[in-house]
Amino acid sequence: MSMTSDRGRSDGAAASDSFHATLHSLRVWDGPLPGFDVGAVPDAPLALFREWFVHAAGAGQPEPHTMSLATVDADGRPDVRTLMLHEADERGWHFASHSTSAKGRQLAARPEAALGFYWPSVGRQVRIRGRVTACDAVESRADLAVRSRGALAAALTGRQSEVLSSPEELARVSAAAWDRAGAEPDAPAPTWTRYVLSPAEVEFFQGDAARRHTRLQYTRTPAGSWTHRLLWP
Repeated sequence: MSMTSDRGRSDGAAASDSFHATLHSLRVWDGPLPGFDVGAVPDAPLALFREWFVHAAGAGQPEPHTMSLATVDADGRPDVRTLMLHEADERGWHFASHSTSAKGRQLAARPEAALGFYWPSVGRQVRIRGRVTACDAVESRADLAVRSRGALAAALTGRQSEVLSSPEELARVSAAAWDRAGAEPDAPAPTWTRYVLSPAEVEFFQGDAARRHTRLQYTRTPAGSWTHRLLWP
């Protein structure tokens, strides 16, 4: 066996040891956590989500507006990624992407999805499932208009989820998109689409250091109202 092979094996073993030592040294929720009075929750989940969101931001949670979006591809395989919340209102939870991206194609074929928020600074999660609707071109363009030049440049770059030939190609196309975004702040990005997930279920999870977590699940009825119940952790 060559010295190079021996060194590679040694480096791999060291990396594995470091990973496992780090993994098993980590702890969660070492500080005090907020309470959750399930007897005083609102009739619908939106108000509670907004309250928890503002609380997480005020508690110093970095980027509380980031969330996981789970979809299903044409073969029934789950797919997940992290993106930004753009709004939460009576219509549902809003986000945006290119309709030609992997998530856009998956949502066009199967317009059901799930969202997940995790705010470790307060030991809270929110899980949402429901049907997703694509907004029209006017609302989608308005969504992009209020965002930064960088967001517009990324939208103009497009080609999300396509195969990239090299980092140099990305740098060249991105630079041209940044220039255009600066010169044309109203430049159209035809595939940019705002989506709204209308919730059928919303679960609020409050962690507990003794592992007596609180899980409250809201479920929408056929009439459009909400019921809620506790779940075992």
